[in-house]
Amino acid sequence: MEAYKTWVRRNKDYVHSLESLANGLTWLLPERFSTSEIGPEAVTAILGIVTAINEHIIDTTPSERHPGSADPLSFPYGLCISALKDLETLVEVVAEQYYGDKKWNFIAVTEAIKVIVRLALFRNSGYKMLLHGGETPNVEKSSDDTGSQHRIGGFPRPGGHHHGAGLLQNNHGSNPWTIERRALSALSRFGESARMVSDPVWFQRIQQQHAIMVPPTSVIKRPTLSMILSEKGVNGALFVLGEILFITRPLIYVLFIRRYGIRSWIPWFLSLGVDFIGYGFLSHVTKSRMVEREQWFHLSASEKDEVKRRKLLWALYLMREPFFSKYTRQKLASTESLLEPVPLIGTLTSKLVELIIGAQTRYTYMSGS
Repeated sequence: MEAYKTWVRRNKDYVHSLESLANGLTWLLPERFSTSEIGPEAVTAILGIVTAINEHIIDTTPSERHPGSADPLSFPYGLCISALKDLETLVEVVAEQYYGDKKWNFIAVTEAIKVIVRLALFRNSGYKMLLHGGETPNVEKSSDDTGSQHRIGGFPRPGGHHHGAGLLQNNHGSNPWTIERRALSALSRFGESARMVSDPVWFQRIQQQHAIMVPPTSVIKRPTLSMILSEKGVNGALFVLGEILFITRPLIYVLFIRRYGIRSWIPWFLSLGVDFIGYGFLSHVTKSRMVEREQWFHLSASEKDEVKRRKLLWALYLMREPFFSKYTRQKLASTESLLEPVPLIGTLTSKLVELIIGAQTRYTYMSGS
């Protein structure tokens, strides 16, 4: 496995080209697969999983400056979620062919597994917003290495930059130390010198090389639920509840389809209501100015993009039953008949409508998760 990881990391451009070629060849599958959707979906799912694995290997490549930045022992939540999303359509197609209406039991199990993985990721990430359903890690970009090497826990390290200049500043009073701190610093330097004299020369060289090669690491305490609730108050609770609603909404939708059927309006309205409530909580905690400043939630650029992406996912409600059969399909048919006499545009419109209807029929519930 390590040899494969090394090969992928060294040939990532070649790997991406192979993946694009393989995805393009899926359109040329033999005609014998046309009678069943299982063959094409199985090939697509396998290619999707292989692509997700390769992307995970590339993304976890240790950097030169921080060779230990990729933690091989941590659970690959993003990879697991990507694999589940690639498998869920195959599960639906296989279950529909062999079990009929009982397919919703298998779809519900798949969605429940995704919910469990996402909730675990939400907890282990310190209750950060999930990006792309957890497929993309929500990691804040750190400051430049020059500044971080001379800071510990957000405070400047004593003598971290230009030791001689710092001593001159102390003597001239621009950055004064107390007599006790100067005495402790002198004792510390004396003890360090004494230890270096007592150590063998070869051991001193090993220590110096180790100090150069291994950068100082700072331990960042991961926020817990109790910390968020105590620091952010009601806004913290609303933020966590909104994220939980976003994570569990697809499972709620499938469970109510299983109970009332795909043609019922109850799952459709309930899913839309859960989406609106979750977005309302998030909008309140990020835009409210009626609370103390410490209780605001400041979204990063990637989190703001995620909020926009979630709002765009609302367009899927136009493609979900029963709204699609009642309204969207009729509008598509009228648009197709209106543009059909127009050369080229009519043909393109017909192909587009056929593609949309085929996708809606193929992915019956369109979780949008």
